[in-house]
Amino acid sequence: MFELFQPPNYPATLERMFRFAKPKFRKPGNEMKPIVALLGRRDAQSDGVQDYCEFLGAGLEQLGIELTIARVEWNQSGWLGAMKELWRVSEAWRARWVMLHYTALGWSRRGFPFGAVAAILLLRTRGVKCGVVFHEPYRQGERNVSWMRRLRGACQELVIHNLHRVAVRSIFTIPLRMISWLPKRDTKSVFIPIGANVPEPATLPEYGSREGNRTTVSVFCLSDPPFRGKEIREISYAMRCAARTGPGLRIVFLGKGTREASGDIERAFDGIPVEVTNLGLCEREVVSRVLAGSQAMLCVRGKLNLRRGSALAGIACAVPILAYAGGAEGTALLDAGIEFVAEGDLPALGAALTRVLEDQVHWQILRDKNVFVQQKHFSWDVIAASYVQLLSGTRA
Repeated sequence: MFELFQPPNYPATLERMFRFAKPKFRKPGNEMKPIVALLGRRDAQSDGVQDYCEFLGAGLEQLGIELTIARVEWNQSGWLGAMKELWRVSEAWRARWVMLHYTALGWSRRGFPFGAVAAILLLRTRGVKCGVVFHEPYRQGERNVSWMRRLRGACQELVIHNLHRVAVRSIFTIPLRMISWLPKRDTKSVFIPIGANVPEPATLPEYGSREGNRTTVSVFCLSDPPFRGKEIREISYAMRCAARTGPGLRIVFLGKGTREASGDIERAFDGIPVEVTNLGLCEREVVSRVLAGSQAMLCVRGKLNLRRGSALAGIACAVPILAYAGGAEGTALLDAGIEFVAEGDLPALGAALTRVLEDQVHWQILRDKNVFVQQKHFSWDVIAASYVQLLSGTRA
């Protein structure tokens, strides 16, 4: 049976195995009015919630539904001015769905997001059908820290629980079984995963199509200090292992946190025969092109889970991914083209990266798994259809 996976017959065979037609959805016509996405303040560097809403809006547009993005600009006009403006504009939102998108820092400068509760209470008073999209379903940070952080975390939990209590519908971006605080027999909540914040590439390069005969590994986004240094050391170790197989290896850093880490990256790769490119923040189309043109992607920002948008971007671009295990159990990530190793096991990480870069058959399997999982679970068409099914009263 192993003859099935022998080149050159392999690619065509696997293409048949993983071919997944894009789902066709019936346009709901006039069944639903336009939806409003209500956001807090904008993230000055890169706003993942804004990206989420823009891609969701494009998916809903294919179903004949308009998504309007509105913001509570409390950071500009103060909370009193922001609530007055929200009261004014929400007059036109009666009988519409307004989905409040929650992150702690979107609704508070220092992580005390009580303004989100004030906003949803105001909307319910207006007679608006209000739901909440929980991009952060838990408190930020750890419990065993300073008293101020414990207080802030307790406030965030209070806000999250009250948002869920007041909301007509709650959407979570992780499976509901992972949210321990949800009430038993909860009927208002649904799990809808996030999608990639970059466009899917129109075409996917084949194994042998490498830019200038270089093998490219990409890293999309780095964490803030103090975790950034650890990530760069682990990435450089894996690249040192892969470089032993021959010349022509390149690594491309791009996205949030990479430009600020340029000095650390330069020091970490000193003496390693690898070409290093740092693109920093890029346009979405550039990110998509770089990821799709890479032979592998390193994603070592802790245990990989469904909220890691950088990894979902890699899946959308069909690039094989190397990541840490422990956060993907019971999710579609296990079916994607991801090589999991134990967190901190650097020899295993280096060996897995080397195998992906050298083994064409294994590389093709991982790539095509990503194509399949993207179309089945993480396509914005699928995500938009899930919204329509939930908000129209027909649960998927």
